[in-house]
Amino acid sequence: METFNNSIVDEMRRYIGQTVTVFTTSGGLSGSGFTGVLIAADCNNVKLLCSIGWAPSCPIGSNCIRGLSPCGINNSGFNGFGNNGCCCRNNPLGSVTIIPTCAIASFTHNAI
Repeated sequence: METFNNSIVDEMRRYIGQTVTVFTTSGGLSGSGFTGVLIAADCNNVKLLCSIGWAPSCPIGSNCIRGLSPCGINNSGFNGFGNNGCCCRNNPLGSVTIIPTCAIASFTHNAI
């Protein structure tokens, strides 16, 4: 198994900075693969940036206009807004996935 991990990591390193999908040997949703920008790959782990966080919605302080948001949705019920009028859809912080190389079944990348 060690040879497989080293060879797949060597291959994956060629695609750092590109979007890849990594399939794991686990079941459930994680077995369906993780898609993101490959940040790093070493003998132990592979790191993917799966969603990028938002820019600050009010970079000059907390005096933003209520009901406006960086996602461009108006404050009309359940359109991603919380009770305070801030846009709260998904995760504004972004997400990084770290996958142990021993759990990688395969990965895909663009041909170019």
